[in-house]
Amino acid sequence: MTLSDLVAPNAIIPALKVNGKKQALQELAVRAAELTGENDRAILEVLVQREKLGSTAVGHGVAIPHGKLPRLGRLFGLFARLERPIDFGALDGQPVDLCFLLLAPESAGADHLKALARIARLLRDPEIARMLRESRDADALYAVLALPPASSAA
Repeated sequence: MTLSDLVAPNAIIPALKVNGKKQALQELAVRAAELTGENDRAILEVLVQREKLGSTAVGHGVAIPHGKLPRLGRLFGLFARLERPIDFGALDGQPVDLCFLLLAPESAGADHLKALARIARLLRDPEIARMLRESRDADALYAVLALPPASSAA
């Protein structure tokens, strides 16, 4: 299973210019709203509320901001490589430069959790993370995200 079923080629931001976590969440919400037809303020509110529970930075420069929206029809992913790493409040203290936004319908249940686990597993792979950091355009980033998992145990 690859991440290409969660993120479309037009949902890749190869060099997002942001100065901090708040701005990153705002920019991700605006782009997600353009692609989903949802309200950007509603998306931002869901993301901010989730961050209040604890940072969605999972370590090693990766963050997976996520939330649920009542009217969303399906799981929606958006990937951004940040131009400059930012403080995201990660437990390991490392700044974040890879963000995978995941939005789910309220009714998603276990599918939402499975998708989060799949994203975290892929982005924590040092080789995948290296390839994402070295990729400079949306097509190259999408190709990395579409790679099959390295091990069949995943």
